[in-house]
Amino acid sequence: MTIFALSFGSPIFLLALLAVPALIALQVANRQRGKRYAVRFTGVAALKLAAGTVPAWKRHLPVALLLAALAALALALARPERTVAVPIEKASIMLVTDHSRSMLAQDVEPDRMTAAKRAARRFLDQLPPTIRVGVTTYSDVPDGTQTPTRDHDLIQATIDAQVADGGTATGDALQVALDTLERQEDEGERIPAAIVLLSDGATTIGRDPVGVAQLAGEQRIPVYTVALGTRNATVPNPGFGAPTLPVPPDPETLEQIADASGGRAFQAQDDQQLSEIYETLGSRLGTRDEQREVTAAFAVGGMLLLLGAGAAAMHSAGRLP
Repeated sequence: MTIFALSFGSPIFLLALLAVPALIALQVANRQRGKRYAVRFTGVAALKLAAGTVPAWKRHLPVALLLAALAALALALARPERTVAVPIEKASIMLVTDHSRSMLAQDVEPDRMTAAKRAARRFLDQLPPTIRVGVTTYSDVPDGTQTPTRDHDLIQATIDAQVADGGTATGDALQVALDTLERQEDEGERIPAAIVLLSDGATTIGRDPVGVAQLAGEQRIPVYTVALGTRNATVPNPGFGAPTLPVPPDPETLEQIADASGGRAFQAQDDQQLSEIYETLGSRLGTRDEQREVTAAFAVGGMLLLLGAGAAAMHSAGRLP
């Protein structure tokens, strides 16, 4: 059972919380009964002067603290838990980065290639040092592959060395990344893995990337895709005097890739969006949710409230001279 950000290991004990409204109702009933059998006294002003006045909040403070203590102890019995993000100790991530000619487009400041390199650095900064990261760079063909390593600076250097030129062989690059991850083992056990694909255009050469993504899904290796750029972007045509070439992104295919593999698709139209997406992915892939029991905090809080209720009751109790 979940209440707000808490879940409970033994939610049956939450029924004890019903004691709180029951005690409130009993308190109200006792006050009404006291009024019914009250003895009228004509010298009220003199009696108030002799007895002194106690603020209403002081009269109700002991009961309020007692009820809060009972509520805290009831929650403690229910074994409250909260979800926390903890770093993943063993995992491998392959970055697959497109450096085709379309990455020269300047619709993303200062250009797509530079923005992608900056975003990659933010992604790596979000990852715990225990995460192994690899990279496959590609244009016409996959032309640079670094197997997953904890040396994140080496990965960034490989990404920074890219030069935008050529076509877009996304399917071939995904296959190289998938083959690399399939070989990753630790003491004979398969390491959890994922692929992050950044591309700004449609596949122009090589195998079908959606088919490769289906293979990744069968291997339980999700592909997270990022479509970079705007639809009206252009780059100079390499032919002398030729008109500029349109280079719109292909978010539809990238979404199919993500769906086929069990990943998620993102779109970025500027460098800020791209950096935020990479930062989010770095945090998501570098941590896992874990339930932590917080029973002790509620138990200690309940005991402190009980002590406070006792102290308040002793302080506000009337004493004979």
